[in-house]
Amino acid sequence: MRKNSIVLALVAAVGVCPSMVKADTFVSIGIAPPALPLYAQPPMPGDGYLWTPGYWAWSDFNGEYYWVPGTWVLAPFVGALWTPGYWGWSGGYYRWNGGYWGTHVGYYGGVNYGYGYVGVGYRGGYWNNGRFSYNRNVNNVGNVHGAHYYSETVPSSYNRVSYSGGQTGVRSQPTREESMIATMPHNAQTEPQNRHVTVSRGTDGQRVSYNHGMPAIAATPEPGKFNSPYVVASRPAGPSGSNSHPAVQRNPTHGSAHHR
Repeated sequence: MRKNSIVLALVAAVGVCPSMVKADTFVSIGIAPPALPLYAQPPMPGDGYLWTPGYWAWSDFNGEYYWVPGTWVLAPFVGALWTPGYWGWSGGYYRWNGGYWGTHVGYYGGVNYGYGYVGVGYRGGYWNNGRFSYNRNVNNVGNVHGAHYYSETVPSSYNRVSYSGGQTGVRSQPTREESMIATMPHNAQTEPQNRHVTVSRGTDGQRVSYNHGMPAIAATPEPGKFNSPYVVASRPAGPSGSNSHPAVQRNPTHGSAHHR
């Protein structure tokens, strides 16, 4: 039994930048999304890019889930942080809550997407005096020169559950701070992110009926670049206790050391 409905609500708002809108997308179906695949993070393409984790989206046309790869996205404005979308169990259905850009990271269902998105907040970096500082312990900083880096240990293991609530989902409720963040002005995902979703939806290998939960394109270096040599595939889960993303590659000889 499946129920499909899409409700798009765009409310004009002012705040961080003139083009800002608050955008929430809801999709409700009766089929649980697959587990999150394991994959390595591609190298960061340049300073000012922020990591946006991959997720399972729903295609009404195909009637199934498809994987939208994790990717590096150029921040749409100084101070921008990405709150990932998430699936949440409510009223007998799995409902999709779309991600957004804002000045704070809000609630994303407690889902641990890895690479700094540990279920609450973001521990992969922060803005300081108009520059983004990257936590090299969770980001594959590659060979980017001039970027600001610091090191902070972040738990790397996670349970791969891709949704919140219900009998088998992540047990999580928004904190008071996260509830306040939800009322703040937000930016919808950028046009490159929209194209990224479109390419994912139109690529057969991203559909769960093809990849059986292990997409060959699990992450890309930039939105829509599915043919890049830096595209990475998902990998099988290892023995018990090793269901974590691979350790990121670090290059301590590049960039400027910057600590909080």
